[in-house]
This record gives sequence, structure tokens and C-alpha cells, in this order.
Amino acid sequence: MWEETNNSLYRKFTFKDFSEAFAFMTRVALIAEAQNHHPKWTNTWNTVELWLSTHDAGDVVTDKDRRLSQSINALV
Repeated sequence: MWEETNNSLYRKFTFKDFSEAFAFMTRVALIAEAQNHHPKWTNTWNTVELWLSTHDAGDVVTDKDRRLSQSINALV
């Protein structure tokens, strides 16, 4: 589940392999673009880490982040 830390929502996702991780990132990218709210993220092989905060609100967690996190949760 998402953890609120350092003014961000954070979650780590682990997949079977790189292809599954990349497919997940693609689905997240489409949702993020539709919501006009883009995450900070990293990918290393089968692991995707996401940090959500609202930059134009001063890099704090807002309802935009909570909505995006819920949309991402629906993918897994």
C-alpha cells in the first residue's frame, strides 16, 4: 500500500520480470497523462517505485495524488 513520507505518497511494485514492470509503467503513464498529473518514478528490472506529490502546490500530497494513487491501485 501507499506510504505517506517526505511530503509524497510512495509505493514500490515488484513484478515477475522487466516486461511486466514496463507494461505497468505504460498503463500508469496513460492514466497520469489523462489526469494531467505525472509521478516521479524509477524502474530497475522488475521493480517500479513511485512518488506522488503535487509540484504546483509546493510538493505536498493533495487530492490529485490520492486520486492518481487510487487509479494506479486499480491496475494491480
